[in-house]
Amino acid sequence: MTTETKPLCVIRAPCATRSGYGDMSRDIIRHIIEYDKFDVKIHSVNWGDTPMNALDQNNPKDNMIIERMITGPLTRQPDLFISITVPNEFEPHGKYNIGITAGIETTAAAAPWIEGCNRMDAVFAISEHSVNVLKLSKYGYQSAPNAPQQILELTKPIEVLHNCIDTKVFGKNAPTDKQLTEVLNDIPEEFCYLFVGHWLRGDFGEDRKNVGFLVRTFFETFKQINNKPKPALILKTSSAGFSILDREEILNKINMIRSAVQLEEGQSLPNVYILHGELTEQEMNTLYNHSKVKVHVSFTKGEGFGRPLLEASVSGKPVIASGWSGHLDFLGKDTAVLVGGQLTNVHESAAWENVILKEAKWFSADPQQAVNALAATFMEYAKFKQLGYDLALKNKKMFSYEAIRKKTWELLDKYVPEFPKQVPIVLPKLKKIELPKLKKAEEAKSE
Repeated sequence: MTTETKPLCVIRAPCATRSGYGDMSRDIIRHIIEYDKFDVKIHSVNWGDTPMNALDQNNPKDNMIIERMITGPLTRQPDLFISITVPNEFEPHGKYNIGITAGIETTAAAAPWIEGCNRMDAVFAISEHSVNVLKLSKYGYQSAPNAPQQILELTKPIEVLHNCIDTKVFGKNAPTDKQLTEVLNDIPEEFCYLFVGHWLRGDFGEDRKNVGFLVRTFFETFKQINNKPKPALILKTSSAGFSILDREEILNKINMIRSAVQLEEGQSLPNVYILHGELTEQEMNTLYNHSKVKVHVSFTKGEGFGRPLLEASVSGKPVIASGWSGHLDFLGKDTAVLVGGQLTNVHESAAWENVILKEAKWFSADPQQAVNALAATFMEYAKFKQLGYDLALKNKKMFSYEAIRKKTWELLDKYVPEFPKQVPIVLPKLKKIELPKLKKAEEAKSE
């Protein structure tokens, strides 16, 4: 009798963290578990300082991850090893190795990223933008002082594997949270713009999500409206964490921008509200779909993908976004308000070693186009409602959990080789053998 053992797949990922990489990791892990061709084990790692409390044992879709987490040493080498992280951290530990990355927000990936990709057998990145930047990033080097010049470039196959959205969790008809609904009901304005994303390091107008520029542009656009109620801006944001000090720093930044705006007689500034702290998926869906939230907006410098924008898009409301980088895979000019601009150098204050290179470029939204987009969606809202409706229908179909799961399975079928199956031998039970009795010594002697 024999029992077949599935090939071992080990996935190293920040799957317990409240981060974009955490959201992406959890979806990919579930897809691979449901693929049902591997014995899946999870090596959970941290992601910077983000909280590691995103998994709920009472949630079946989280428990399927928790119960597969590695708690001790492995007894054999993984057949398939998958690393979900930034490429410079890719390390091959399996017989076949796949690196999965959110990729890059700028026009160039660092040399250690290319080296990391080349250590793997295949690489999946989450947008056309990320794939193209990794393909185009090349570096000259010499292996020795007098050796000929060589080119470091991507040599391994790379494919797009988009993020997905669970339409049972996000969307107009998905569950909402009563308590957060009541909080949002207390906002006096009936028309609110919503931004979701981190307010990261960088001088004014140079942080990656361009939050400072958004706040300033919002003030400048609506300080002039006096003949009708002004809209409000809601920022679901934080910096490094969710501490009180972090919240106060965000408020100080907003107040500094507010004080820098010049007002003429009769003008006044609109309100900006911040939501600061951890929100569940249900609470985020409540925020996206609340009746006072009318438009989603981001003047981001660059996105590997832009998952919050995808989640927001299925609310059926208009989306304003920068017209460059990864989110254009699901935001088109026919379904969203895309703001033009130009590529500019990454500012030193926003540079991040091996991640956001100061030698690279990213997007700077044109200030006048940004003002026009905000003003138009407010003054002629009915004109833009159909855009939001069309976008939701499109993205629910193309980026659903099921659609991206199918793509994940197709890529695994395409790249992962057949592994020799381990078949433990189970021996049958042995029957007891009766040995013949020995003759007495005397009898044996006489014979």
